[in-house]
Amino acid sequence: MRVELVDAGKIDLASEFGLIDLSRRYGKGPKTVVAARINGCLADLGTKVSEGDVVEFIHADTDEGRSVIRHSTAHVLAQAVLRLWPGTHYAIGPAIDDGFYYDFELPESRHLDEKDLISIEAEMRKIVSENQSFLRHEYSFEESKSLFVDQPFKVEIIESVQGQSDDKEVASEEGVSVAGVSVYENSAGFVDLCRGPHVPSTSYLGSFTLTRTSGAYWRGDERRAQLQRVYGTAWESKAALDAHMRMLEEAAKRDHRKLGVELDLFHFPPEIGSGLPVFHPKGALIRYLMEEYARKAHLRAGYEFAWTPHVAKSSLFAISGHLEWYKDGMFPPMELDGSTYYMKPMNCPMHILIYQSRARSYRELPLRLFEFGTVYRYERSGTLHGLARVRGLTQDDSHIFCAKDQLGSEVERLIRFVLALLSAFGLRDFEAEVATRPEKYIGSDEEWEVATAALVAALDNIGVTYKIAPGEGAFYAPKIDVHLTDAIGRRWQVSTLQVDLQEPQRFQLGYMSHDNSIDTPYMLHRALFGSVERFMAILIEHFAGALPTWLSPVQAVVLPVSEHADSYAHEVSRAIKGIGGRSSVEEAREPLGARIRRMKLEKIPFIIVVGDEDVESRTVGVNRRGSNTPERGVALEKFLDELGGDIKEPDLVGFDYDA
Repeated sequence: MRVELVDAGKIDLASEFGLIDLSRRYGKGPKTVVAARINGCLADLGTKVSEGDVVEFIHADTDEGRSVIRHSTAHVLAQAVLRLWPGTHYAIGPAIDDGFYYDFELPESRHLDEKDLISIEAEMRKIVSENQSFLRHEYSFEESKSLFVDQPFKVEIIESVQGQSDDKEVASEEGVSVAGVSVYENSAGFVDLCRGPHVPSTSYLGSFTLTRTSGAYWRGDERRAQLQRVYGTAWESKAALDAHMRMLEEAAKRDHRKLGVELDLFHFPPEIGSGLPVFHPKGALIRYLMEEYARKAHLRAGYEFAWTPHVAKSSLFAISGHLEWYKDGMFPPMELDGSTYYMKPMNCPMHILIYQSRARSYRELPLRLFEFGTVYRYERSGTLHGLARVRGLTQDDSHIFCAKDQLGSEVERLIRFVLALLSAFGLRDFEAEVATRPEKYIGSDEEWEVATAALVAALDNIGVTYKIAPGEGAFYAPKIDVHLTDAIGRRWQVSTLQVDLQEPQRFQLGYMSHDNSIDTPYMLHRALFGSVERFMAILIEHFAGALPTWLSPVQAVVLPVSEHADSYAHEVSRAIKGIGGRSSVEEAREPLGARIRRMKLEKIPFIIVVGDEDVESRTVGVNRRGSNTPERGVALEKFLDELGGDIKEPDLVGFDYDA
């Protein structure tokens, strides 16, 4: 029998040869292959290969391989919980970025704590040591419901497909489709819904740890059962797990929620409500600096400013499709003067009305509208996460209306703009993701293909690394999501760019073309920060609170050694302000060492110390952030020249209209 092994070519095998035998013979080492693709379809290693098959190994040390390991470890987690607390109802347990979780309803409303996590992890390690096999079976709807007769959440998942429910995302992940039900059974008798694949046996697992518990509502619905979620992380080796745990320790130090309080930037008053931050003077100044730099960049690049209100009548969102496709993410309606109003979830319908306010000619295109527009989204309470996930967010939002022959060049301009803006803020490790047509969408297939092709061609022309995310586009448009990797290796999704052929048609937009006919414009949606709040969170964590000098709320603090130097300290501070710096004086009301330590905790870029000798010689002592070797006796004028370069905001040349 001849099969083709990706990366190894065609090979001859004995008949009835299994993937696991193939992986042992041609893999990188024992248990380095955890699953495979046969002719492009995912398969467990227990699968047999046939004549002419094309086989691609999925290795443990890849993203896809780790996902298999994590999903398999989630099953072991559920099995352990059921062993410890018989009668537990288990819901879903997917692999997620860097880990996995499982949701449970424990008997007698038992609440899991840190000690329980230790017990669960110990039981999981027993299961791993038992080398239990993962075995896949296919059942009918009725057979599978009998198998899970004591598990109401599993039965509901099965019935959601059996009854042709619209909620099939979870069901698909759990291996339930119109064709039947996929079930994995451990050789010890534990069964779970799952489409797989899984590792061959629990002995492939072991480099894992449980990290925390939280509450979770069944299907994310606050009206449904409240469950307990157990999180964990799993990796291909102990070394990889240890490296990840070190990264988590560093991430905890950089957590923007913690630093936001310590640096006096923002907080979330319970009197206002969840997901609605207030920014203190220092935090508000950082926002101002971010926004003003972005405004200058947009003006330089040929954008025109817009401003739109925070609420609008329901009829606007009916035309745009948001009430049909996005209503669950909108705040409840308000009844005013006989009309129904909604807080806007997006700025695009109002920018469309600006375009629509008068007749347009091809000579005006492309028309680039820009706004820092605050929108409101009813995020579930369990998904809120500091500034990174809020309910009131301000987007650096732009909508570009262009002719068909301008589409390619505008998309390229936008991508270059994105990269220039992120680089200006010190973020330079990028990757793009092209999100294509989802299962539910509006518009024709041809329109989606044109829009998607424009995005891919622009990325190819610029040379940006990207991958395809099938089915992840918005209901009205494909999109490019720009991801960046921060200082400790975490991946963040920031900028979004969408090519929209649907909204212009829904609003019947048009422009007078060269031949005096009326054409429909293309529309580009884009937000470069994503949201100001989330981008600030990313910056805080990337820089561990030590923002670049031009963004720091206080750039220099002057510390007189004693009261005799107070007057000169204020003179130095005024000189710093005179060159455009932000400075203050910490007078000698406490010991110098204590003041220096406090300023270092506040991440001040320059701590300036002046004593009696500095007063006489007009010098300063300079403590640069991140340096352990202070300079003494630096001439004041020399220091001001150096500081002037550090406080300057990044150059705007990269945003030139013709760049």
